[in-house]
Amino acid sequence: MPTTLLAVDTAEKIHEPWTAQDTQTLVVAAIGIAIVVLLIVKVKMHGFLALTIGSLFVGIGSGIGLGKVALSFEKGVGDVLGSVGVLIVLGAMLGKLLADSGGADEIVDKILAGGRRGLPWRMALIAFIIGIPMFFEIGLVLLIPVIMLTIRRSKLPAMSLAIPALAGLSVLHGFVPPHPGPLVAIGNLHANVGITLAIGLVIAVPTVIIAGPLYAKVAARLVPIGALGAGGNLIGPGPSADGTTSAAVSGERTRRPSFTWTLITILTPVVLMLVRAAADVWMSETAWIYPFLQFIGEPMVALLIAVLLAMVTFGTGVGFTPVTLTTKLSESLMPIVSATMIVGAGGGFKQVLVDGGAGTAIGKLAVAASLSALVLGWLVAVMVRLATGSATVATVTASGIVAPFAADLSPTHLALVVLAIGAGSLFFSHVNDAGFWLVKEYFGMTIGQTIKTWSVMETIISVTGLALTLLLSTFL
Repeated sequence: MPTTLLAVDTAEKIHEPWTAQDTQTLVVAAIGIAIVVLLIVKVKMHGFLALTIGSLFVGIGSGIGLGKVALSFEKGVGDVLGSVGVLIVLGAMLGKLLADSGGADEIVDKILAGGRRGLPWRMALIAFIIGIPMFFEIGLVLLIPVIMLTIRRSKLPAMSLAIPALAGLSVLHGFVPPHPGPLVAIGNLHANVGITLAIGLVIAVPTVIIAGPLYAKVAARLVPIGALGAGGNLIGPGPSADGTTSAAVSGERTRRPSFTWTLITILTPVVLMLVRAAADVWMSETAWIYPFLQFIGEPMVALLIAVLLAMVTFGTGVGFTPVTLTTKLSESLMPIVSATMIVGAGGGFKQVLVDGGAGTAIGKLAVAASLSALVLGWLVAVMVRLATGSATVATVTASGIVAPFAADLSPTHLALVVLAIGAGSLFFSHVNDAGFWLVKEYFGMTIGQTIKTWSVMETIISVTGLALTLLLSTFL
């Protein structure tokens, strides 16, 4: 079921009386999450198998039906791999060429030019800029080679640089259009895009500062890992111990790409998606160029164009032969297979929870509390996020539930409700969130380490976002 239809269906059902089935659904969801954690932590089972087993348990226990449980799980896997999976593949290709061509070295040289002092702040700024038009997953796969190489060259703890970058990407994903969650919430609540964007940026800046560079100091002490992570396996390309790339060591390339061409290549998908977003806001759908801008700004197409450009700027342009270039693109896919399938299984787990009725049960609890539209929106988003693992589903569902309560609010307060919902949708990412597994696998962390860093960071973003929206609501 599309997310917009899911929100409407949930908004209608939450006004029905509480049933024993609702209680059973929430209990089964909690047990299912515990099963996944135990299988991975205690039994040392592969994440894909643990998530699959946990999903089947939740589906059967929630009453989906034996004949439909597998289909629900498969749908969730397919939905994630059909979108995020393609982006991971294209991002891995771009990241491989960026690293092996020496392009990552060019960027890191500029980042390190100011010394180690203030480096986490610069990393947060880069991620913040890239995160404005770009989905979290795309921004992450583009930044991974830069983050890892910066960690190696600066010799700073991994989390001191990773957390600021993750915070910059995540905050923009939850708060600022043209990201899908905020856009759908704006539509459901009939909020103003411009007002929401302006207030969203005002809230985003201090939130990134608190959850990024400031919390990074704590996270680096809690999880003191280096560039390879706890597992010792870096997902994607990486430089050798002396800071050079594998291509440089083997002598395959004859030169490095210039800093200008490196930036142009990396920012190509960012610019294309920004152009699409601008066309959505300021251009009529009847304009002759509108369909073309929509096409090239589609995340998959934008990344594909960037990869094709990188084959020149990071490929033949630095001395790689066509055969070497093809080999490198093939090599980029091998390290991401396991991570991609785990992310897909996380999507399957989320879908089973949604189909089992977890979102509906949570909506009933929230409405029964009779809170203000702002706080209610945040709480509903938090509970749906915890149960389903999807920030977008949480945003869409919460905005559909809150819409009747927010009908008489001013445009400014409607924007604040949208942002409060966005903040709630980021609360405590854990094992049922595909993003949790993406971060875990990229940085080679254990589940416990991922919770201490990524999950806590997401919670700080969520709580800080709520606090700032409540503060602004008293003045605006």
